[in-house]
Amino acid sequence: MELTYGSYLRIPELLSLQTPQSSGPDGAEHDEMLFIIIHQVYELWFRQQIHETEELRRRLDADDLDGAEDTLGRMLTILKTMVAQIDVLETMTPVSFLSFRSFLANSSGFQSAQFREWEFMLGHKRSGPLGNYPKDSPERTALERRLAEPSLWNRLLHALRRGGVAVPDEATDVAPDAANASCPSLQPALVTMYREMPGLRGLCELFVDLDEGVQEWRYRHVKMVERTIGFKRGTGGSPGVPYLRETLFRPLFPDLWEIRTEL
Repeated sequence: MELTYGSYLRIPELLSLQTPQSSGPDGAEHDEMLFIIIHQVYELWFRQQIHETEELRRRLDADDLDGAEDTLGRMLTILKTMVAQIDVLETMTPVSFLSFRSFLANSSGFQSAQFREWEFMLGHKRSGPLGNYPKDSPERTALERRLAEPSLWNRLLHALRRGGVAVPDEATDVAPDAANASCPSLQPALVTMYREMPGLRGLCELFVDLDEGVQEWRYRHVKMVERTIGFKRGTGGSPGVPYLRETLFRPLFPDLWEIRTEL
């Protein structure tokens, strides 16, 4: 069979995946389709960010720093698109969301395994999210694998060391499942690098851009949820806005922020 645009992208299958759960006198609630499509698109972007992060790790491990910067540039552009999509979701009023919210049952964005997987890869690791997925499920298996891998930050530090930065063992000899944490003994080496190694400084600044972009996405997401449901509990009994607010302004790469006052 000849390959066509539709068959290559599997358009018929793709368009069959939007299945509203609400019902009313005139069929499904109008805005549920938007809600479904936006979240499906987010899952596709999460998949791409995971894909790009794997490539970024390969390039760092190979000391292909120019390639690493190119990959980071793409990830940052995708993040801008992810943030911009919230503008579309905010065209849905609280009343229109409430018209189908009850049909979502126990489903919740807290259950997005791909977002958790990407968080783990970046270094925001913790065991709590594993409880959202049954043992031996594909989602839990993927998260357990990411917990056992060195984080992106750890790989960057090894690349910096190979590039001549005096990265102390304390900064890299950490448990794979440990979250990124501030390392005061590392910071003098980072300050020296920023002052004397412009190439590596540029790479690290892209990591700061990535960190800031993820924080921006979190902030816009929190405000969108607050604007839509206020302080009600989230779907599926999730904590909603109070929990989401706790995630704000937590840097992924704290040392790159803490050295600012020393530069």
